[in-house]
Amino acid sequence: MDMPVWRDRRARAVASAEALQSALAGLGLPERVWTSIRPVVTASGNTFVDLGMLRPETADQITAALNPTPGIRPPD
Repeated sequence: MDMPVWRDRRARAVASAEALQSALAGLGLPERVWTSIRPVVTASGNTFVDLGMLRPETADQITAALNPTPGIRPPD
């Protein structure tokens, strides 16, 4: 993979990671939760957003924010 392709893919991953960080900060989650989110570009050129390890209560807050049906909680 040449450098311009890598840069484009990295920029895409960075933009997605930053958008997710911003959304989690908007939920009122503490910085320690969303600073572990990282953009990743593999050697083969695949792009990912690594969420890292999340505490169950953090995952519950994210699930609640993404769930369009109010009052539905994930199973305990």
